[in-house]
Amino acid sequence: MASESDKLVSEIIDKGVESNAESLLELSRQIWSHPELCFKEKFAHDALTAYLEEHGFVVDRQYKLETAFRAVFSQGSGGANVGLICEYDALPDIGHACGHNLIAESGVAAALGLKAALQADTSVNGSVTVLGTPAEEGGGGKIHLIDGGAFMDVDVCMMVHPGLENMLAPVVLAFNGGKVTFTGRAAHAAASPWEGINALDAAVNAYNALSTLRQQLRPDSRVHAVITDGGKKSNIIPETSTLEFGLRATTDVQVAVLKEKMTGIIKAAALATGCQYTLEFEAPDRPAFYSSLISNPQLCELYRKHWLAMGPEFPDIVDDRPLASTDMGNVSYAVPSIQPIFSVGATADIHTRDFTAEAMTPKAHTATRCVSKSMAAVGWDVLTNTELLKEIRESYQKQLANARA
Repeated sequence: MASESDKLVSEIIDKGVESNAESLLELSRQIWSHPELCFKEKFAHDALTAYLEEHGFVVDRQYKLETAFRAVFSQGSGGANVGLICEYDALPDIGHACGHNLIAESGVAAALGLKAALQADTSVNGSVTVLGTPAEEGGGGKIHLIDGGAFMDVDVCMMVHPGLENMLAPVVLAFNGGKVTFTGRAAHAAASPWEGINALDAAVNAYNALSTLRQQLRPDSRVHAVITDGGKKSNIIPETSTLEFGLRATTDVQVAVLKEKMTGIIKAAALATGCQYTLEFEAPDRPAFYSSLISNPQLCELYRKHWLAMGPEFPDIVDDRPLASTDMGNVSYAVPSIQPIFSVGATADIHTRDFTAEAMTPKAHTATRCVSKSMAAVGWDVLTNTELLKEIRESYQKQLANARA
C-alpha cells in the first residue's frame, strides 16, 4: 500500500501534468498538424523548445544536431539525472502515423510532473533532462547524439510509444539494412543475349536465396528485401540491378550472423551470374544500425507499479511480443532505459493513415498524460533513492554483458 508521502508526490505530479493539459494538447496538435521528415523537424524543434523554456527549463537549441535539443531543470547540486525522450519526426505522405506527436507530448508532460515534485521538496537534489531526438524513422538521430556524448551525464532514460496494446518491455528487434548493386553487361536480348551479363538475374538469385534462408532462421528473426532497379527495357539484358534489404533479430549478435549470411548470398549470386557487386550496409562497422532494446527490470517494475496504481479502469499489460526497430535500442546500450508501449484505444496499427487520425483523438491525449505521470513517478523514485539507482546500475551491467555475449 502506498505511503502518505507517496500519495502526496503522486498528487503533485498529477497536478503538474493536468494543470497543463490544455497547452500540452495544443503542443501535440501543432506538431501533428505540421508533419516533418527526419532531420527536417524545424517547426517541432522550435515549438517544443519554446514551450519548455516558458515552463522554466534551461534549453539548448540545435543541440549537436540542427533539430535536436536539450532542456534541463536542476535543483541543488549533484543528485541523479533523469532523462526523458521526445521524438517528433513524421512519415512520408501519411504524417504522424507512428504517433511521434504523442511521444513529444509525453516527454514534456513527464518533465513537468517531475519538475513539480522537485519544486515541492527542495531537499532533493537532482535534474530532469528532456532530450529532443530527431530522425527516428530511419535517420538514427539518437545514434548521432550518443556518439556526440549527449547521454553521458544521464543516469536513466525513459520514453513511451503509442500503439494498439500496453506492453511493459517490448521485444524491439535489432536492425541492419543496406543495398547491393550488381553490375553486368548490356546486350540485345533477342539478337545477342549471349553477349550480355544479366544483372537482374543476380538480384533475383539473391532475393530467392534470402527467401530460402527464412526456413533456417530463428522464429524471432526477420529478413525482407525489394528489387528497386531491375533494368530499363525487356529487350535489353539488364546491365545493373539494385536490391535493398533489411535484417532483424532479437540481439545485435544475431543481426551480425544475418549480416554474414547476407554477404554470402550476395557473393554467391554475383559468382553464379558473372556480375560484379557493390554492397553497402547502413552500419558497416557495427553489428546493427538500430540495436535491440534492453529494458531495465527495476525501471520496468516501478513503471508497472505506478501505471497500475492509476486505477482499475486502466488497461491490463499484455504479453510482450517482437515488434519493429528503433534507435531507442541504441540508447539502452548507453544508459539504463525503458520504452513501454501504451494503448491509445486505436483499432488501426501504427504506420497507417488510420493511426494518423487516432494520434490526435481525446482518448490518445488522455492515455498520453497517464503514462507521462508514470514516467515522472519512476523518475522521482530514482531521484530520491540512491540505493535503487545502485541496483539499477548493477543489473544494467549484467544485462549489457548478456546482450553482447
